[in-house]
Amino acid sequence: MRLHTLHELDRTEGTVQLRKDDASSSSSSLVLVPHPSPNDPNDPLRWPQWKKHVAFISVCAFTFLTNFGIGGLSSAFYIISLEFGKSVSETSDLLLWPILVLGVFNFFWVPLANRFGKRPVFVFASGLLCASYIWGATARTFESLLWSNIIAAFAGSSTEALGASIVNDLYFLHERGAKTGLYMAFISGGNTVGPLVCGFVVTGLSWRWHKWISVILTAINFLTVVFFVPETRYFRDDSSTSPFSPEPEPELKKLPGTGQKEPSRTPSPAPSPLPTIPPKSYLQQLSLYSPSNPLSAESASHPNNNNNNNNSNNNLLKFFIRPLPLFIYPAVLYAFLSYAASLVLTVSINILNPFVLQSPPYSWSPTVNGLINIPGLLGNILGSYAGGQLVDRFCDWRARRNRGVFEPESRLHLCALPLLVTGAGCVLFGYGVERTLHWTSLFFGYGMVSFALTAVPTITMAYVSDCLLPVNSDALMLVNGSKNIVAFGFLYGIVPWVEEVGYVDCFGAQAGIFVAVIGVGMVILIPFGARIRHYQAQWRMIL
Repeated sequence: MRLHTLHELDRTEGTVQLRKDDASSSSSSLVLVPHPSPNDPNDPLRWPQWKKHVAFISVCAFTFLTNFGIGGLSSAFYIISLEFGKSVSETSDLLLWPILVLGVFNFFWVPLANRFGKRPVFVFASGLLCASYIWGATARTFESLLWSNIIAAFAGSSTEALGASIVNDLYFLHERGAKTGLYMAFISGGNTVGPLVCGFVVTGLSWRWHKWISVILTAINFLTVVFFVPETRYFRDDSSTSPFSPEPEPELKKLPGTGQKEPSRTPSPAPSPLPTIPPKSYLQQLSLYSPSNPLSAESASHPNNNNNNNNSNNNLLKFFIRPLPLFIYPAVLYAFLSYAASLVLTVSINILNPFVLQSPPYSWSPTVNGLINIPGLLGNILGSYAGGQLVDRFCDWRARRNRGVFEPESRLHLCALPLLVTGAGCVLFGYGVERTLHWTSLFFGYGMVSFALTAVPTITMAYVSDCLLPVNSDALMLVNGSKNIVAFGFLYGIVPWVEEVGYVDCFGAQAGIFVAVIGVGMVILIPFGARIRHYQAQWRMIL
């Protein structure tokens, strides 16, 4: 197994021609990036839109329900602590240890999916998630409830990176931001809708009924995953030339089954037409077996290799080792640190707000306490729009002004929005709690903090995919896995930290760390990111 450079896998190095001048009008037309297969209807990029959307939403629902069933219990933490006789710090373990597991086991699921396919992983994990919620609903001790959450997090960790990578399997570059934003709205929405629902359920029934509701929803989701999520892993021959190499201008033609256009080149002499591959039947798509053709640098850069290399390419150990060197890429490092900082702020409030609002002087019931998640949900939705669809429009506008050329660093300009909004919201929440201000200050602060939880990872993970598309699953695994590990370390000490220094100093320090991480990354990558990308593309470090 020899090492390869990123340039061998993707000669564009992230800089692509997103628009071409339309000869029939004065406007420009979108170019589909990556190029769909011209002769294979099984290419996920060529699936009908409804099929793409159903598969994608099923995976989004999976990741939503992971956080809904685990993080949703935060509204009941005060009641659970009284029922089982646990302290604030001990009760917070119901959320802290699952956060660690959600991160660590990305390093387990992603290599398996790269080797055996994403569909079998999703089918097994969604079934396990449902079973673990049944366990939690019937738990009679605190330890049993804790372990049910940990196993649920183990199952749900399969969607952390793989869910984000499915965006790149199903959608084109110009759709990447909006779809990543939608995915982030689902993954963070579970942490806001869950406690909101749990607040009402706890008051009217019990916290166990929140688990039973999770069981029902995950059982339905298991069926949608089984019947509507085919294998999205596709081994694409990206041997097409760079958009900047001298070649005839493309004409745009309609791509069957997508309603979109792809560039059609007319070189001379014309190559012989490729044989059309027959589409898979519905029963074939339900198979849990995917032909083994691993995403190795060797097979990607040499697509015509014969089967003699299959044994080395199929080495499972390689799939576990391959992602680790990617940490040196600045895009991965920035996405990991910024996502971790955003997650720490939001989960800190999730852990602490029940003990603030359900005790004197506020003395709210769990139902009223759960209402704090309404501004949290609004912040998530606005953040997913700002980091997704708004960024896509901004990037398209910049591409038009740059002769149709898209540069991934265009996404990073809008990191300024969460930097300002969330930095201020974090300080507002800290002062609101310590000075016992009106509850609206806490609500506004939480909403402003929640803005970053979707906006920041939407922008930075799309940026990672732009820069490292051939190895995006491995790169996103590092981002999602590592940010949870770092968040666990911070959050494990959040209660003692607050008790020692108070809310103002604690949340002021967190705001400073968040602003520094986002700001420094912008200052380095926006002006120098293109040069860094072209330089790192020569690093020989990909298995």
